[in-house]
Amino acid sequence: MNRRLWARLLVTLLMSAASLLALPARAADEAADTLIKRLFTEVLDSIKADKAIRAGDTSRIAALVDAKIMPNVNFQRMTASAVGPAWRQATPEQQKRLQDEFKILLLRTYAGALTQVSDQTIAVKPLRVAADDKETVVRTEVKGRGDPVQLDYRLEKTSGEGLGWKIYNLNVMGVWLVETYRSQFAQEINGKGIDGLIASLSTRNKANAGR
Repeated sequence: MNRRLWARLLVTLLMSAASLLALPARAADEAADTLIKRLFTEVLDSIKADKAIRAGDTSRIAALVDAKIMPNVNFQRMTASAVGPAWRQATPEQQKRLQDEFKILLLRTYAGALTQVSDQTIAVKPLRVAADDKETVVRTEVKGRGDPVQLDYRLEKTSGEGLGWKIYNLNVMGVWLVETYRSQFAQEINGKGIDGLIASLSTRNKANAGR
């Protein structure tokens, strides 16, 4: 599998959902690097065991990421960061629409890569985190056929309900995903406003649905 395909696969696994769910109890005290390795292993095992996912069943893919990945992702922060300063001017309804359309965009754009999973493994690089650190970066390499793929995660430590480490950005081979989308979204917002961005995302999603 080539680098581009793996980049798309792993973005899907970590980005595709619309809301934040409560973390499992065992994850509250789980180290950030341990969390990343566990998620990768559990998702990979689920894909291998599910013929429908390997055949490209979008509903099964969505169910998998909602159950396994999104309890550990701050998708609201991710979407807000991608939208940029305009997020604060958006109404609650607009913010919800942006999250919903962003989820669909990522899912439909990258779902096809899930059919390519075989025997990949993840190597997590050494991590030092102080007890009072609220954010960290976990650096990994995904190994399989071809060259290893660099994949880094930015995580924040949350408190209260759903406490634990949560992912809010992803770096694929040197490119942070949120910053990439922020540049694209800024052009839409500058030209057509928040509603224009929502409409553009909706149009792209409908076009992708027909493929």
